[in-house]
Amino acid sequence: MSLNIHRVAHRFGYQRVLEDIDLRVAPGEAVALVGPSGCGKTTLLRAVAGLERAPQGRVVVAGEVWQDEARKQWLPTHRRALGYVFQEASLFPHLSVRGNVEYGLRRLPAQRRRIPLEQALELLGLQALLARAPATLSGGERQRVAIARALATSPRLLLMDEPLAALDAARKAEVLPYLERLQRELHIPILYVSHAPDEVARLAQHLVLLRAGQVLACGPTLTLMTRLDLPLSEGDGAAVPLQATIVQTDTHDQVTTVETAIGTLHLVGMPAQPPGHRVLLRVQARDVSLSLDKPQHSSVLNIIAARVAQLRPDGPGQVMVALHAGHATLLARVTQRSANALALQAGQPVYAHIKGVALLS
Repeated sequence: MSLNIHRVAHRFGYQRVLEDIDLRVAPGEAVALVGPSGCGKTTLLRAVAGLERAPQGRVVVAGEVWQDEARKQWLPTHRRALGYVFQEASLFPHLSVRGNVEYGLRRLPAQRRRIPLEQALELLGLQALLARAPATLSGGERQRVAIARALATSPRLLLMDEPLAALDAARKAEVLPYLERLQRELHIPILYVSHAPDEVARLAQHLVLLRAGQVLACGPTLTLMTRLDLPLSEGDGAAVPLQATIVQTDTHDQVTTVETAIGTLHLVGMPAQPPGHRVLLRVQARDVSLSLDKPQHSSVLNIIAARVAQLRPDGPGQVMVALHAGHATLLARVTQRSANALALQAGQPVYAHIKGVALLS
């Protein structure tokens, strides 16, 4: 489906616009909206949902006009086939889990019901919680109920505004697999707002980077996360997500061998998975060091041949280096002194020493 948005924000006495955004979201894909607070992420979601009406706005979803101020067309929120999940679950305290989920069905005509209620409950793992009151649920359980309530309306588009931001790491880890399952099984396109790079890398195939109400960049997630001209590759948290396929596991040494776009990697202590199983990894730039020669004896398991693509200052005394490795881009954050000592420059062959690899999923 396509999502076309034109000039959706005009507020507070000055012009702050999100204009000429033309998103094409495939079924089962997620587009992440990323940027600093106040850049327009939530404004964009609210405009798509019909919760804000821009004086010059135009919103078209899958060919259906939801707003076109030039032609005085406006579709109210309750007639837009969407589900909205907020940062806070905001469940009705007087209703059970089943009652909260069923609430989304009340105004939905039978002919528009494409997702059976029981399917939504099963996808979010709520069958054992149906009689429970919201006050007895954990934060992760409440958010799963909120997502099921949104799915019960059989949306053509799912809007998620930092749905995991209020959860601790353990609760996030509980909910994320359910979001991945929704993508696989329901094929509903998702617009997903988040400040968390790991969530974006794990869930979103495409990314829109916003700044001060303008689109700074739009494209595949991996491409944008490794571009040195964008803030996503800045600082200590810069990282590269990598899809990996398990080759084999050495049970004696607890070392799993995987194939990735940058080459073969060896991971220690990874949960056992069969060959062919796909996982998502993260390599942080701060965990990559460089050398001009391949060491003969090293404790580092993963040393990859690469070529310097680009360099950029990255804070006091630091340099971010983009590397061509295999068929992908890798980032390394090194000191300015090290960059000078190695005389790093674009096109130079190097060896990347990957000291740490995190398993995202």
